[in-house]
Amino acid sequence: MFFQRKKEIVGIDIGSSSVKLVQLKEQKGLYCLQNVGISPLPPEAIVDNTLMDSSSVVETVKNLLKSLGVKAKEVACSVSGNSVIIRKIVLPAMPSEELEDQILWEAEQYIPFDINDVNIDFQILGPNEGDPSKMDVLLVASKKDMINDYLAVFNEAGLKLVVVDVDAFALQNAFECNYDVDPEEVCALINIGAAIMNLNIVKGGVSLFTRDVQMGGNLYSEEIQKQYGLNGEEAERLKIAGEPPDEVRLQEIFSRINGTLASEISRSLDFYNSTAGEGKIDKVYLSGGCAKTALLTDAVNEKLGLPVEILNPFFKTSYSDKEFDPEYLQEIGPLVTVAMGLATRRLGDK
Repeated sequence: MFFQRKKEIVGIDIGSSSVKLVQLKEQKGLYCLQNVGISPLPPEAIVDNTLMDSSSVVETVKNLLKSLGVKAKEVACSVSGNSVIIRKIVLPAMPSEELEDQILWEAEQYIPFDINDVNIDFQILGPNEGDPSKMDVLLVASKKDMINDYLAVFNEAGLKLVVVDVDAFALQNAFECNYDVDPEEVCALINIGAAIMNLNIVKGGVSLFTRDVQMGGNLYSEEIQKQYGLNGEEAERLKIAGEPPDEVRLQEIFSRINGTLASEISRSLDFYNSTAGEGKIDKVYLSGGCAKTALLTDAVNEKLGLPVEILNPFFKTSYSDKEFDPEYLQEIGPLVTVAMGLATRRLGDK
């Protein structure tokens, strides 16, 4: 469920504030951009990763497909938040087929939900460093209710959901197909959306640590609403346009929330560092709509004392200059990073 030449799949990332779509064509191991687009969702359509207004989400997906002229029907989406559990576990070494038979029993010890209420998948990472008779396994479980909600949305939009990934892993796919990284380098990939922050620390193509934090760009909007006495829509416009009646106060708001987000990132990375046997973090890549916030990169850099840059999901992806404006792609890049990772998935991937 979660993780040879196969049919292209459209990557659709349904976030709390917008729907993002990316369609790629694979050519000799490289990707060529076919389609990309973003469409905003009505406020409160999705709250705490729960689809509160499915019909609005369906309409937004349908309108986005229509406006981009997308004909493909098979899609990949991703999930995150409290309904998703990711655990790195150590088990006796065994073939993948054998683990397939045992995984439900093994998973029951690590999943805090009723095992009948979740979908389970796993990835064997390799032999355990401390004990070669054992192996490291990445275990992923997600609530069936959430998956069924997404299935229903895509069915109503006339699409077939064929791959369900996890935001943190889609982020990793987008990173790895665009950057050549030293296999010994430990990178922190951080996707900051409107309501949730996904962290994935990777080394040599292996995820070492993942975490979802219920915090994101909505913090700026909420504070602007409070300080300026605006409604949600007005606050959002002011956040993006940045032309307030009192600019000093707006800068203070941005600076304060930047500090809050940087501190939360620091706490999560400190937790990883305190338990990591795989080495300290060398570099941080930010993505998500929030990554574009003024001076956030500087705030994270200052807090962590590490190199920080915005992840470019089109860095090694080819595209036609006649079809896509490079400036537009640079502008939307951080927002579509998860959708880009989803678009690299193929049916039957592991």
